[in-house]
Amino acid sequence: MRFGAAVLRSYESRFAVEEVILNAGPADGEILVKIAGCGMCRTDLAVRRSAGRTPLPAVLGHEGAGVVVETGGPGTGLSVGDRVVLSFDSCGHCRNCMGAAPAYCDSFASLNLFGGRKENATRFTDADGGALAPRWFGQSSFAEYAMVPARNVVRVDPSLPIELLGPLGCGFLTGAGAVFNSFGVGPGDTLAVFGAGAVGLSAVMAATATGAVTVAVDRHPERLALAERFRAIPLNAASAGLPDRIQQLTDGGAQYALDTTGSAQLINDALRALRPTGHLGLVARLHTALPLEPGTLDRGRRISHLCEGDAVPGLLIPRLTGLWQAGRFPFDQLIRTYPLADINEAERDCDAGRVVKPVLVPEGRAP
Repeated sequence: MRFGAAVLRSYESRFAVEEVILNAGPADGEILVKIAGCGMCRTDLAVRRSAGRTPLPAVLGHEGAGVVVETGGPGTGLSVGDRVVLSFDSCGHCRNCMGAAPAYCDSFASLNLFGGRKENATRFTDADGGALAPRWFGQSSFAEYAMVPARNVVRVDPSLPIELLGPLGCGFLTGAGAVFNSFGVGPGDTLAVFGAGAVGLSAVMAATATGAVTVAVDRHPERLALAERFRAIPLNAASAGLPDRIQQLTDGGAQYALDTTGSAQLINDALRALRPTGHLGLVARLHTALPLEPGTLDRGRRISHLCEGDAVPGLLIPRLTGLWQAGRFPFDQLIRTYPLADINEAERDCDAGRVVKPVLVPEGRAP
Protein backbone atom coordinates (compact mmCIF):
# COMPACT_ATOMS: atom_id res chain seq x y z
CA MET A 1 0.00 0.00 0.00
CA ARG A 2 1.40 3.39 -1.04
CA PHE A 3 0.29 6.72 0.41
CA GLY A 4 1.51 10.21 1.25
CA ALA A 5 3.18 11.09 4.52
CA ALA A 6 5.29 13.93 5.94
CA VAL A 7 8.78 12.54 6.57
CA LEU A 8 11.37 14.21 8.80
CA ARG A 9 14.77 13.03 7.59
CA SER A 10 17.10 14.99 9.87
CA TYR A 11 16.84 17.16 12.96
CA GLU A 12 17.68 20.26 10.93
CA SER A 13 15.59 19.63 7.80
CA ARG A 14 12.04 20.61 6.99
CA PHE A 15 9.29 18.02 6.60
CA ALA A 16 8.93 16.54 3.13
CA VAL A 17 5.64 15.02 1.97
CA GLU A 18 6.66 11.79 0.25
CA GLU A 19 5.21 8.51 -0.89
CA VAL A 20 5.69 5.80 1.72
CA ILE A 21 4.95 2.09 1.59
CA LEU A 22 3.16 -0.17 4.00
CA ASN A 23 4.10 -3.72 3.03
CA ALA A 24 1.54 -5.64 5.09
CA GLY A 25 -1.92 -5.25 6.56
CA PRO A 26 -2.84 -5.08 10.25
CA ALA A 27 -1.41 -7.73 12.53
CA ASP A 28 -3.44 -9.16 15.39
CA GLY A 29 -4.63 -6.33 17.62
CA GLU A 30 -3.97 -3.59 15.06
CA ILE A 31 -6.16 -1.41 12.87
CA LEU A 32 -5.51 0.62 9.73
CA VAL A 33 -6.98 4.13 9.90
CA LYS A 34 -7.57 6.58 7.08
CA ILE A 35 -6.53 9.88 8.64
CA ALA A 36 -9.04 12.73 8.46
CA GLY A 37 -6.94 15.19 10.44
CA CYS A 38 -3.93 15.25 12.75
CA GLY A 39 -3.05 17.93 15.27
CA MET A 40 0.48 19.30 15.47
CA CYS A 41 1.79 19.17 19.04
CA ARG A 42 4.84 20.82 20.59
CA THR A 43 6.13 17.31 21.31
CA ASP A 44 6.32 16.65 17.56
CA LEU A 45 8.41 19.79 17.09
CA ALA A 46 10.61 19.04 20.10
CA VAL A 47 12.06 16.07 18.17
CA ARG A 48 14.46 18.58 16.64
CA ARG A 49 15.90 19.14 20.13
CA SER A 50 15.89 15.49 21.22
CA ALA A 51 19.67 15.15 21.08
CA GLY A 52 19.40 12.28 18.61
CA ARG A 53 17.28 10.07 20.88
CA THR A 54 14.35 9.95 18.46
CA PRO A 55 15.41 7.85 15.46
CA LEU A 56 15.11 9.40 12.02
CA PRO A 57 13.93 9.35 9.30
CA ALA A 58 10.44 9.13 10.75
CA VAL A 59 6.83 10.01 10.19
CA LEU A 60 5.72 11.99 13.24
CA GLY A 61 2.22 13.04 14.29
CA HIS A 62 0.38 11.75 17.36
CA GLU A 63 -2.97 13.56 17.43
CA GLY A 64 -4.66 11.66 14.63
CA ALA A 65 -8.32 10.93 13.97
CA GLY A 66 -10.03 9.15 11.14
CA VAL A 67 -11.94 6.12 9.92
CA VAL A 68 -11.08 2.44 10.36
CA VAL A 69 -10.52 0.83 6.96
CA GLU A 70 -9.12 -2.56 8.05
CA THR A 71 -8.81 -4.48 11.30
CA GLY A 72 -6.48 -7.20 12.51
CA GLY A 73 -9.27 -9.50 13.62
CA PRO A 74 -12.28 -9.43 15.94
CA GLY A 75 -10.09 -8.99 19.02
CA THR A 76 -9.69 -5.28 18.25
CA GLY A 77 -13.30 -4.58 19.21
CA LEU A 78 -13.56 -2.25 16.22
CA SER A 79 -15.16 -2.48 12.80
CA VAL A 80 -14.50 -1.04 9.37
CA GLY A 81 -16.19 2.37 9.18
CA ASP A 82 -15.78 3.22 12.86
CA ARG A 83 -14.67 6.79 13.48
CA VAL A 84 -11.83 6.94 15.96
CA VAL A 85 -9.49 9.25 17.85
CA LEU A 86 -5.92 7.99 18.26
CA SER A 87 -4.08 8.52 21.53
CA PHE A 88 -0.74 7.54 23.09
CA ASP A 89 0.67 4.00 23.13
CA SER A 90 1.06 1.81 26.22
CA CYS A 91 1.94 -1.80 26.86
CA GLY A 92 -1.30 -2.83 28.60
CA HIS A 93 0.27 -5.26 31.05
CA CYS A 94 2.62 -3.39 33.42
CA ARG A 95 1.54 -2.41 36.93
CA ASN A 96 0.51 1.11 35.93
CA CYS A 97 -1.41 0.03 32.83
CA MET A 98 -3.25 -2.57 34.86
CA GLY A 99 -3.93 0.12 37.46
CA ALA A 100 -5.72 2.42 34.96
CA ALA A 101 -2.70 4.74 34.65
CA PRO A 102 -1.52 4.09 31.06
CA ALA A 103 0.21 7.49 30.85
CA TYR A 104 2.71 6.12 33.37
CA CYS A 105 3.28 2.86 31.50
CA ASP A 106 6.69 1.36 32.24
CA SER A 107 7.38 1.43 28.50
CA PHE A 108 5.92 4.87 27.76
CA ALA A 109 9.18 6.50 26.65
CA SER A 110 10.31 3.63 24.45
CA LEU A 111 6.89 3.09 22.86
CA ASN A 112 6.05 6.73 22.24
CA LEU A 113 9.23 8.78 22.03
CA PHE A 114 12.28 6.70 21.22
CA GLY A 115 11.45 4.21 18.53
CA GLY A 116 8.00 2.74 19.04
CA ARG A 117 6.96 -0.88 18.82
CA LYS A 118 9.58 -3.06 17.16
CA GLU A 119 7.11 -5.72 15.98
CA ASN A 120 6.77 -5.67 12.17
CA ALA A 121 8.76 -2.43 12.02
CA THR A 122 10.39 -3.16 8.65
CA ARG A 123 7.06 -3.22 6.81
CA PHE A 124 6.97 0.63 6.83
CA THR A 125 9.46 2.13 4.35
CA ASP A 126 9.95 5.06 2.04
CA ALA A 127 9.38 4.74 -1.69
CA ASP A 128 12.93 3.45 -2.23
CA GLY A 129 12.59 0.76 0.42
CA GLY A 130 14.57 2.69 3.03
CA ALA A 131 13.54 2.01 6.61
CA LEU A 132 11.45 4.53 8.51
CA ALA A 133 11.42 4.59 12.31
CA PRO A 134 8.74 2.46 13.97
CA ARG A 135 5.51 4.24 14.82
CA TRP A 136 5.72 7.54 16.68
CA PHE A 137 3.30 7.42 19.66
CA GLY A 138 1.81 4.30 18.11
CA GLN A 139 0.53 6.37 15.18
CA SER A 140 2.87 8.29 12.85
CA SER A 141 -0.25 10.13 11.73
CA PHE A 142 1.21 13.01 9.70
CA ALA A 143 0.04 10.84 6.86
CA GLU A 144 -2.93 9.70 4.82
CA TYR A 145 -3.07 6.39 6.72
CA ALA A 146 -1.81 5.11 10.07
CA MET A 147 -1.36 1.60 11.46
CA VAL A 148 -2.33 1.69 15.11
CA PRO A 149 -2.57 -0.72 18.08
CA ALA A 150 -6.26 -1.02 18.90
CA ARG A 151 -5.58 -0.12 22.54
CA ASN A 152 -4.55 3.39 21.36
CA VAL A 153 -7.95 4.01 19.82
CA VAL A 154 -11.20 5.53 21.09
CA ARG A 155 -14.38 5.13 19.04
CA VAL A 156 -16.40 8.36 18.77
CA ASP A 157 -19.87 9.46 17.69
CA PRO A 158 -20.02 9.47 13.86
CA SER A 159 -21.89 12.77 13.91
CA LEU A 160 -18.84 14.59 15.27
CA PRO A 161 -16.42 16.52 12.96
CA ILE A 162 -13.80 13.78 12.84
CA GLU A 163 -11.15 15.93 11.13
CA LEU A 164 -11.01 18.19 14.22
CA LEU A 165 -10.97 15.56 16.97
CA GLY A 166 -7.33 14.41 16.87
CA PRO A 167 -6.01 16.90 19.49
CA LEU A 168 -8.38 15.32 22.01
CA GLY A 169 -5.93 12.41 22.01
CA CYS A 170 -3.05 14.42 23.49
CA GLY A 171 -2.92 18.22 23.83
CA PHE A 172 -6.51 18.91 24.82
CA LEU A 173 -6.63 15.68 26.83
CA THR A 174 -3.55 16.79 28.79
CA GLY A 175 -4.96 20.18 29.82
CA ALA A 176 -8.45 18.99 30.59
CA GLY A 177 -7.17 15.85 32.29
CA ALA A 178 -5.00 17.92 34.62
CA VAL A 179 -8.14 19.73 35.78
CA PHE A 180 -10.49 16.75 35.99
CA ASN A 181 -8.09 13.98 37.02
CA SER A 182 -4.84 15.31 38.46
CA PHE A 183 -6.39 18.13 40.49
CA GLY A 184 -10.03 17.10 40.75
CA VAL A 185 -11.13 20.72 40.39
CA GLY A 186 -14.69 21.41 41.47
CA PRO A 187 -17.16 24.33 41.72
CA GLY A 188 -15.68 27.33 43.48
CA ASP A 189 -12.10 26.02 43.40
CA THR A 190 -9.33 28.30 42.18
CA LEU A 191 -6.81 27.53 39.44
CA ALA A 192 -3.95 29.50 37.90
CA VAL A 193 -2.83 28.43 34.42
CA PHE A 194 0.59 29.53 33.21
CA GLY A 195 0.81 29.49 29.42
CA ALA A 196 -2.31 29.94 27.31
CA GLY A 197 -1.44 27.58 24.49
CA ALA A 198 -3.37 24.46 23.50
CA VAL A 199 -2.79 22.66 26.81
CA GLY A 200 -3.33 25.74 28.96
CA LEU A 201 -6.48 26.88 27.19
CA SER A 202 -7.97 23.38 27.32
CA ALA A 203 -7.35 23.50 31.07
CA VAL A 204 -9.11 26.86 31.21
CA MET A 205 -12.13 25.48 29.32
CA ALA A 206 -12.29 22.41 31.57
CA ALA A 207 -12.05 24.53 34.72
CA THR A 208 -14.82 26.80 33.48
CA ALA A 209 -16.96 23.71 32.84
CA THR A 210 -16.51 22.70 36.49
CA GLY A 211 -17.45 26.12 37.84
CA ALA A 212 -13.95 27.00 39.05
CA VAL A 213 -12.39 30.47 39.19
CA THR A 214 -9.42 30.56 36.81
CA VAL A 215 -6.57 33.00 36.21
CA ALA A 216 -4.71 32.62 32.90
CA VAL A 217 -1.14 33.96 32.61
CA ASP A 218 0.56 34.56 29.26
CA ARG A 219 2.66 37.18 27.48
CA HIS A 220 0.65 37.21 24.22
CA PRO A 221 -2.39 39.55 24.26
CA GLU A 222 -4.25 37.43 21.69
CA ARG A 223 -3.85 34.30 23.85
CA LEU A 224 -5.08 36.22 26.90
CA ALA A 225 -8.09 37.39 24.88
CA LEU A 226 -8.93 33.76 24.12
CA ALA A 227 -8.60 32.84 27.79
CA GLU A 228 -10.93 35.68 28.70
CA ARG A 229 -13.42 34.45 26.11
CA PHE A 230 -13.38 31.12 27.95
CA ARG A 231 -14.13 33.01 31.22
CA ALA A 232 -10.68 33.10 32.76
CA ILE A 233 -9.23 36.23 34.34
CA PRO A 234 -6.36 37.29 32.02
CA LEU A 235 -3.05 38.37 33.50
CA ASN A 236 0.08 39.34 31.59
CA ALA A 237 3.13 37.30 32.55
CA ALA A 238 5.17 40.52 32.74
CA SER A 239 2.90 42.00 35.42
CA ALA A 240 4.75 43.33 38.44
CA GLY A 241 4.24 41.27 41.58
CA LEU A 242 2.64 38.41 39.65
CA PRO A 243 2.21 35.98 42.61
CA ASP A 244 0.60 38.72 44.74
CA ARG A 245 -1.78 39.62 41.92
CA ILE A 246 -2.88 36.01 41.60
CA GLN A 247 -3.34 35.70 45.35
CA GLN A 248 -5.56 38.78 45.32
CA LEU A 249 -7.62 37.46 42.41
CA THR A 250 -8.09 34.04 44.04
CA ASP A 251 -8.91 35.21 47.57
CA GLY A 252 -5.67 34.26 49.26
CA GLY A 253 -4.02 32.04 46.68
CA ALA A 254 -4.87 29.43 44.07
CA GLN A 255 -5.61 25.89 45.21
CA TYR A 256 -4.12 24.56 41.99
CA ALA A 257 -1.68 25.82 39.38
CA LEU A 258 -0.73 24.34 36.02
CA ASP A 259 2.48 25.35 34.28
CA THR A 260 2.79 24.60 30.57
CA THR A 261 5.78 26.86 29.90
CA GLY A 262 8.76 25.16 31.55
CA SER A 263 9.98 28.62 32.61
CA ALA A 264 11.84 28.47 35.93
CA GLN A 265 10.72 32.00 36.83
CA LEU A 266 7.06 31.27 36.13
CA ILE A 267 7.25 27.97 38.02
CA ASN A 268 8.54 29.83 41.06
CA ASP A 269 5.84 32.48 40.60
CA ALA A 270 3.23 29.72 40.39
CA LEU A 271 4.39 28.17 43.66
CA ARG A 272 4.30 31.55 45.40
CA ALA A 273 0.77 32.14 44.05
CA LEU A 274 -0.54 28.98 45.74
CA ARG A 275 -2.38 28.98 49.03
CA PRO A 276 -1.09 26.63 51.78
CA THR A 277 -1.32 22.96 50.71
CA GLY A 278 -1.72 24.07 47.07
CA HIS A 279 -0.60 21.83 44.21
CA LEU A 280 1.41 22.87 41.15
CA GLY A 281 1.42 20.51 38.17
CA LEU A 282 4.05 20.71 35.43
CA VAL A 283 3.40 19.37 31.94
CA ALA A 284 6.44 20.69 30.04
CA ARG A 285 9.55 18.55 29.91
CA LEU A 286 12.39 20.35 31.69
CA HIS A 287 15.81 20.29 30.00
CA THR A 288 17.84 21.95 32.75
CA ALA A 289 17.93 21.94 36.53
CA LEU A 290 14.98 23.71 38.17
CA PRO A 291 16.11 26.19 40.84
CA LEU A 292 13.41 26.72 43.47
CA GLU A 293 13.49 29.93 45.44
CA PRO A 294 13.49 29.77 49.25
CA GLY A 295 10.01 29.52 50.69
CA THR A 296 8.26 28.35 47.55
CA LEU A 297 7.49 24.89 48.98
CA ASP A 298 6.61 26.07 52.49
CA ARG A 299 3.29 25.38 54.20
CA GLY A 300 2.41 22.16 52.47
CA ARG A 301 2.71 23.38 48.90
CA ARG A 302 3.74 20.63 46.48
CA ILE A 303 4.86 20.19 42.90
CA SER A 304 4.55 17.20 40.57
CA HIS A 305 4.93 16.35 36.90
CA LEU A 306 1.72 15.36 35.08
CA CYS A 307 1.74 13.11 32.00
CA GLU A 308 -1.16 13.11 29.53
CA GLY A 309 -3.46 14.59 32.16
CA ASP A 310 -3.44 11.34 34.17
CA ALA A 311 -6.02 10.25 31.61
CA VAL A 312 -7.50 6.98 30.50
CA PRO A 313 -8.29 8.11 26.93
CA GLY A 314 -11.28 5.80 26.58
CA LEU A 315 -12.93 7.57 29.51
CA LEU A 316 -11.83 11.18 29.06
CA ILE A 317 -12.24 11.60 25.29
CA PRO A 318 -15.99 10.76 25.36
CA ARG A 319 -16.38 13.17 28.29
CA LEU A 320 -14.74 15.94 26.29
CA THR A 321 -16.80 15.33 23.16
CA GLY A 322 -19.93 15.33 25.31
CA LEU A 323 -18.94 18.67 26.84
CA TRP A 324 -18.26 20.03 23.34
CA GLN A 325 -21.69 18.94 22.15
CA ALA A 326 -23.18 20.74 25.17
CA GLY A 327 -21.25 23.92 24.28
CA ARG A 328 -19.05 23.69 27.37
CA PHE A 329 -15.67 22.73 25.88
CA PRO A 330 -15.31 24.72 22.61
CA PHE A 331 -11.96 23.26 21.57
CA ASP A 332 -12.74 23.86 17.90
CA GLN A 333 -12.15 27.58 18.49
CA LEU A 334 -8.44 26.85 19.02
CA ILE A 335 -7.96 25.02 15.71
CA ARG A 336 -6.76 26.16 12.30
CA THR A 337 -6.62 23.54 9.56
CA TYR A 338 -3.83 23.21 6.99
CA PRO A 339 -3.42 20.79 4.09
CA LEU A 340 -0.84 18.14 4.93
CA ALA A 341 1.27 19.57 2.10
CA ASP A 342 1.55 22.81 4.10
CA ILE A 343 3.04 21.13 7.19
CA ASN A 344 6.10 23.42 7.20
CA GLU A 345 3.90 26.51 7.17
CA ALA A 346 1.92 25.03 10.06
CA GLU A 347 5.15 24.46 11.99
CA ARG A 348 6.29 28.05 11.38
CA ASP A 349 2.93 29.43 12.51
CA CYS A 350 2.99 27.23 15.60
CA ASP A 351 6.52 28.30 16.52
CA ALA A 352 5.62 31.97 16.00
CA GLY A 353 2.47 31.71 18.11
CA ARG A 354 0.21 32.63 15.18
CA VAL A 355 -1.94 29.56 15.76
CA VAL A 356 -2.89 27.70 18.93
CA LYS A 357 -3.51 24.26 17.44
CA PRO A 358 -2.69 23.47 13.80
CA VAL A 359 -4.53 20.47 12.38
CA LEU A 360 -3.19 18.87 9.21
CA VAL A 361 -5.73 17.49 6.76
CA PRO A 362 -4.61 15.13 3.96
CA GLU A 363 -5.84 16.80 0.77
CA GLY A 364 -8.65 14.97 -0.93
CA ARG A 365 -8.47 12.21 1.67
CA ALA A 366 -10.64 13.35 4.56
CA PRO A 367 -13.80 11.22 4.90
